[in-house]
Amino acid sequence: MLNIDSLERGIVIDHIKAGYAMKIYYLLKLDQLDCCVAVIKNARSSKYGKKDIIKIEDMVDLDLEVLGFIDPNITIDIIDNGKIVEKKQLVLPQKLTNVIKCKNPRCITSIEEEIDHVFKLSDQNDHRYRCVYCEQEYQG
Repeated sequence: MLNIDSLERGIVIDHIKAGYAMKIYYLLKLDQLDCCVAVIKNARSSKYGKKDIIKIEDMVDLDLEVLGFIDPNITIDIIDNGKIVEKKQLVLPQKLTNVIKCKNPRCITSIEEEIDHVFKLSDQNDHRYRCVYCEQEYQG
């Protein structure tokens, strides 16, 4: 079995749906950090069968909206002195800005490049978002 050392101080992004860790890695721009980042894929999980985990050996600001959009079941553990000092639960964000892009070629965001891509949650049960400008539904 693979053994990854525990963190003395940092952040653990846990309960990531298996196969999504690299997507999160790039969306959160973790590749640009100047600290140790461990990506664990397909770890055994009694609750999910398999899961991904990301460990960051530093305190950084994370975009919780992005994580909540990807999967609101993800948990964030803040580690200090080798112990979990805070657990954050995510929620599905009501509004997303510049996280996803509208694919409607007639949308104002396709014509005017400096306009923010803004989506509002339209169906919480099905995790559906719609562009605030043209009402185009986001297709992941």
